[in-house]
Amino acid sequence: MACLLAWCWAKPALGEPYIPVSDAQVLERLPFRPNDPLVREMARLRQELRHDPHNEDLAVRLARRYYSLVAQEGDPRYLGYAQAALTPWWDMPVPPIEVQVLRASLRQFRHDFGGALTDLEQVLQRSPAHVQARILRATIHIVQARYADAKVDCKALHGFAGQLLAIGCEQTVEGLTGNAAGAYRILREALSAYPKATADAKLWASVRLAELAQRLGRAETAEMHFRQGLSLGITDTFLFAAYADFLLDQQRPAEVVELLKNKARSDNLLLRLVLAERKLNLPEAMAKQTALAARYAAAQLRGDTVHQQEEARFALEVQGDPKKALDLARENWKVQREPRDARIFLEAALAAKEPRAAQPVLEWLERSRIEDRYLRALGAQVKGMRQ
Repeated sequence: MACLLAWCWAKPALGEPYIPVSDAQVLERLPFRPNDPLVREMARLRQELRHDPHNEDLAVRLARRYYSLVAQEGDPRYLGYAQAALTPWWDMPVPPIEVQVLRASLRQFRHDFGGALTDLEQVLQRSPAHVQARILRATIHIVQARYADAKVDCKALHGFAGQLLAIGCEQTVEGLTGNAAGAYRILREALSAYPKATADAKLWASVRLAELAQRLGRAETAEMHFRQGLSLGITDTFLFAAYADFLLDQQRPAEVVELLKNKARSDNLLLRLVLAERKLNLPEAMAKQTALAARYAAAQLRGDTVHQQEEARFALEVQGDPKKALDLARENWKVQREPRDARIFLEAALAAKEPRAAQPVLEWLERSRIEDRYLRALGAQVKGMRQ
């Protein structure tokens, strides 16, 4: 969740908002057709905000649009544009509620989880029923393996959020803490029981179901849920990355290439494309590999650590450098502790022949009681190497 385009390396995403020298200057070209309604809407919002930069409603609407494009396109420039729209309120200790929720969203995307949690605590003190703030805080707690805290926020969603989201939030935690089969059953029933839920909620539930099925070793069921998510027609980089990882694990790289063609704007998706093309020995893989290495190097120069997990995977599977991969995975684990973070940490520790380095992950496996066949097998290998 970092700068993904080669030509934006030169300046940090968090730099001062750039002020054009004239209204005719082109700041960006959105990846949509000129007659796309979204393009017209954003052009109108930008124009109105230029004339009234302190209009909170306009600024929030534009910032939300930019933030949604990050998930759709994987292009982090939009984070900077969203922040620029919120400039008049950005440095306020306690800005207006909707601005503060957006600030928390941008901070969590950049892995400033502490700053995001501070914002969300203030928002929820003022507005306990704010659904977006509650979901975002639950998500951060889950990412950082604070499952008891996440349960509190998930429970609080009942009565305020759509039931599918509230149930999905709770079952996500259950699925990470020793009740994967039960969580899968309850969430699948909820997805069927709420056919009028939003498409975004259905997509989120479908991906969670796919992940639960994967952990339980049910590959065909996992694929069914991934395809359910794709059938909703929502462009979402996380969905594409998760499904690509599934296909790679199933030794189906050609399908990854087909899935991700024309999606190399995103570092995360480009990584999966490189892995697939290398497995197929495609000649274009080397150029993409070189480009991705340059992107990671540029991120390091900026002090951007958002993609340490993916860079660790690149170091291990592409560059063949297990010690570098282990260093990156270790640093990443200090910030986020999801199953995919555990996986690269364990794989790197095994490849580097440094099993003791993975002790934090082994402790998490036991403490969380997560039911994940592959992670459990990796953990057993690490323990065996230590003996």
